[in-house]
Amino acid sequence: MNKILIPIDFSENAERALAAAKIIAEKETTQLLILHAYQPYIADVNLTPGNVLPGIDGSDFLSMTGELEEEFQKRLERYIEEIEAEGYQAEAIWGIGSVQSAVEEAIEAHNPGLIVIGRTGTGGFLDKLVGSSATGIALHSTCPVLVIPPQSTPKKFQKVVYASQFEYDETDILREVYVLMNHLGANLTLLKIQSDSQPDIQADHQYISEIKSNFSIADDNIVFRKARHVLDGIEEYCDEVGADLLIMSSRERSFIEEFLINPSITRKLIIDTHVPLLVFHLK
Repeated sequence: MNKILIPIDFSENAERALAAAKIIAEKETTQLLILHAYQPYIADVNLTPGNVLPGIDGSDFLSMTGELEEEFQKRLERYIEEIEAEGYQAEAIWGIGSVQSAVEEAIEAHNPGLIVIGRTGTGGFLDKLVGSSATGIALHSTCPVLVIPPQSTPKKFQKVVYASQFEYDETDILREVYVLMNHLGANLTLLKIQSDSQPDIQADHQYISEIKSNFSIADDNIVFRKARHVLDGIEEYCDEVGADLLIMSSRERSFIEEFLINPSITRKLIIDTHVPLLVFHLK
């Protein structure tokens, strides 16, 4: 993998994302693209003259915002220096505005093979920055996205679960997954959770036969489990086997399918899972 993009906000979450990227990166060939999307302070135009904040057009306000931007730029530079001191190749990317738009611009300009992003919990200040953007980035980016939840501090990715419903052809994605597994020296298990709430349209054996014809995978590494809810079944199995990484695929869905008939399991996992989640995108 030549380039990995890591959006950061200098939080502990960013440190976890960077740690995960280092596990996957090869020091000699992988460039770590460290992106900070700076969001300028917007003053409240309704402030009364008696308030202490400087006016929008005042020299004090301009000085304050300029100093703040300069401080974040210096922090990004220090981040790069520390990463390079560990022997990694790194490049700083400075963006202005929302995290999601900055990521989209970085993808177009640098064409990374992977994005690694930290996800926050709910309700905190950082949810308004990188963490809350994780869902949109993971579902809609044009390259795979690894989401690191706040409960996880990655040290290795060796026991990996690929959750699938065997409803769509995922051969191209699995080809990329197996390349990654070989690089990490990881063991991969294919998991299907059987649930009354999940549509089962295609016969499983159709896709399993195709997978076996393309990849060397033992029957023991294809697991079926029953659960009332697919999400619960996936997380329970990951906890049972001590999975280091969960992989799923995402595809474009109609509005009716997404929100009324069959809400996305991938979206729910991005928001809720306590296991690092790597999302690939079905074309």
